Amino acid sequence: MQPPLSQDALKAQVAQAALAYVRPDTILGVGTGSTVNKFIDALAASGIRLRGAVSSSDATTARLQAAGIAVLPADQVQALEWYIDGADEIDGQGCMIKGGGAALTREKIVADLAAKFLCIADASKRVQVLGTFPLPVEVIPMASANIIRRFARLGGQASVRLNPQGHPLVTDNGQHIVDVRGLRITAPLALEDEVSAWPGVVTVGIFAHHRASVCLLGAPHGVQTLRFD
Repeated sequence: MQPPLSQDALKAQVAQAALAYVRPDTILGVGTGSTVNKFIDALAASGIRLRGAVSSSDATTARLQAAGIAVLPADQVQALEWYIDGADEIDGQGCMIKGGGAALTREKIVADLAAKFLCIADASKRVQVLGTFPLPVEVIPMASANIIRRFARLGGQASVRLNPQGHPLVTDNGQHIVDVRGLRITAPLALEDEVSAWPGVVTVGIFAHHRASVCLLGAPHGVQTLRFD
């Protein structure tokens, strides 16, 4: 009996499967994270020629450019067919928690340009109810203490994310991330709307308004396709 595939192998599996959704001579929205990195590598090896890509982070921009893929400013692109990105969690309706890589704001901006969101993830990211993974919220630093208090009133335990040196992590946008534990997000759309309205919140990492259209899940028996349209 063959040993089970590693999480790394499952990510590579869905990254390869995502190539079927990429049309030549189009502009692609590209997310951030370890699964997306494998997709960029697979895209570079595929020979599919794109007009370019819109990137969701400085790290993704560097990887795309190293692969010879032109990166276009978001303000020069009116619309995208697909945004391809991973997720920290995804539920049965295609709603997601994103932001473990601290790129949630730019991810949501690029997702908003796209007609459809293709989520690529390993099967461990599939959940019944969002909230086991800490909910990331990008905040203006002076608001972080009040936002932490607001989440406490909702039953969440929030804290500012630290970098390896023990200082608040600074995003590509110059802001901080508050991570919230202990939430059971049964109404993702409503909570996204509520938290987005709090003063000082830049972006909340609930992707319900920008939920997945399709999710490719890497599992031991192969890639599972979930459709939410």
